[in-house]
Amino acid sequence: MPAHSDRLPKPSLRRPAVFLDRDGTLIEDRGHLGSVTDVAWFPDAIPALRSLVQDHDLFIVTNQSGIAKGRVTAAQVQAVNDYVVAYLAAAGIPIRAVYTCPHNRQDGCDCIKPNPTSVLQAARQFDLDLARSFVIGDHPHDVELGRRSGTRGLYVLTGHGVEHRDEL
Repeated sequence: MPAHSDRLPKPSLRRPAVFLDRDGTLIEDRGHLGSVTDVAWFPDAIPALRSLVQDHDLFIVTNQSGIAKGRVTAAQVQAVNDYVVAYLAAAGIPIRAVYTCPHNRQDGCDCIKPNPTSVLQAARQFDLDLARSFVIGDHPHDVELGRRSGTRGLYVLTGHGVEHRDEL
């Protein structure tokens, strides 16, 4: 007869992840950011992320429609993303990848939240356990992204969170 431990489910070797919205969740939403000098961190972002990074891979999934609207360039958005990633890395918080949608909502693209394209791509590329993963953001689309991708969506009241709370 097998030992009791032989009947227990084997733990997954795949790591869970946290998919973070950028503007309004990690940093203040100040419109279409075109410069790293416009980045303002939420004071609790770093300590909160430090508590997650030991057990989760971290990713950023961000809609940046300002590119399609001509308000910022893709290079400016990339510079802000690179700055955010470098700042977090210096704080001991590695970001595995950043997924940016540069389109307007009416473009009907596959990459805009709440479409799960970026999360599913990350899951394939990094062999993630989505059932134990989360999407965190300040918009109902972040919660819906969680539902559509098989993760759990967590809504925060930073950024636009209070404004959109009734839409949940």
